[in-house]
Amino acid sequence: MIDPARPGPRAGSHRHSRSAHGRFGLSVAVAACLLAVAAPATAASSPVSDPRIIAHLDSSRGQTPENLALEPGGSADVTFAEAAQVARVSPDGQVRILAQLPEPASGAACPVLGSLLRAPALTVGIVRGHAGRLYVALCTGSPQLQGIWRISPDGSARRIAALPPGGIPNGMALDQQNDFIYVADSLLSVIWRVSITDGRVTAWAAGPQLAPNGFLGANGLKLHDGAVWVSNTQLGTLLRIPIQRDGSAGPIETIATGLPGIDDFAFTGPRTSAPILAAINPSSTVVRIQPDGSQQTVLTAADGLSNPTSLAVRGGTVYVLSAAYLTQTHPNIMLANLNYQALSAPPAVHRGTPIVRLPDTTPR
Repeated sequence: MIDPARPGPRAGSHRHSRSAHGRFGLSVAVAACLLAVAAPATAASSPVSDPRIIAHLDSSRGQTPENLALEPGGSADVTFAEAAQVARVSPDGQVRILAQLPEPASGAACPVLGSLLRAPALTVGIVRGHAGRLYVALCTGSPQLQGIWRISPDGSARRIAALPPGGIPNGMALDQQNDFIYVADSLLSVIWRVSITDGRVTAWAAGPQLAPNGFLGANGLKLHDGAVWVSNTQLGTLLRIPIQRDGSAGPIETIATGLPGIDDFAFTGPRTSAPILAAINPSSTVVRIQPDGSQQTVLTAADGLSNPTSLAVRGGTVYVLSAAYLTQTHPNIMLANLNYQALSAPPAVHRGTPIVRLPDTTPR
């Protein structure tokens, strides 16, 4: 059902101020949960080159970029998680706030992350739909607010679908042909399918492959070549779930392993065999994953990454968001060049696990 709830007044910057002790505690807690590893010191590697930061952001104002959707002209619509905002960032780095989403009342907060980040409402996944409308996942822990919100070009926002307040709606992808949004839930081990026509929510896929293992499970999500692809942050896996002819979920396949801390990811081409770029949050790296499971680090903290959360590929350009959740320094938005000729070459470094396809044996 369509919900008439609308956002309240924009929160002031005092909401995001944190003591040094609190920030340190957050870093230690989250780093421990993600099994953080030291970031490589090397800089950009082929097929990615010329990394440049186009927007330097301010974490004290909640400008922690979590996810993005691209506009036709090259601007990026970005969720600032801790500010519960949606912003548009132009290719030259100009930032404009499009919408402010509401905070919950009476002590509610986004499960797990709200207390760690000291921000009760978090804007998480985002997709762009028909006529420029944006759809955003809002995590508040409140049944009155948690769910998918639609933001119109004039900046007005309205919840179109409620999601369980005990979950964390995270990565999303839009099936424009059928007017569905697929949503990864990082706590409830499920992929939701949401109708943007009538707000109906269905538990489309579930299984232990999507489960958290002490912190966050299913995270990034993409539609690609007839399947839903999902990352599992804590398990360090990349999963593929075929969409069957009747629209139901097929068996969950494990496509790649050995990626602890994986957040969002992006395909570099239309085929199933297209190499993937993945953001590894705790190590501040972006890696290329080949179809055989081989991996190569292509961007690091030396290039300016600071806990990357999301990325996108359009043509020869890679967009990378860094939220600095653990480093607590220098959240930013980066662009880099992608060399398609070099993309098909074997990685210089093999440190991955060969592809395995393990069907979900959970009873249905």
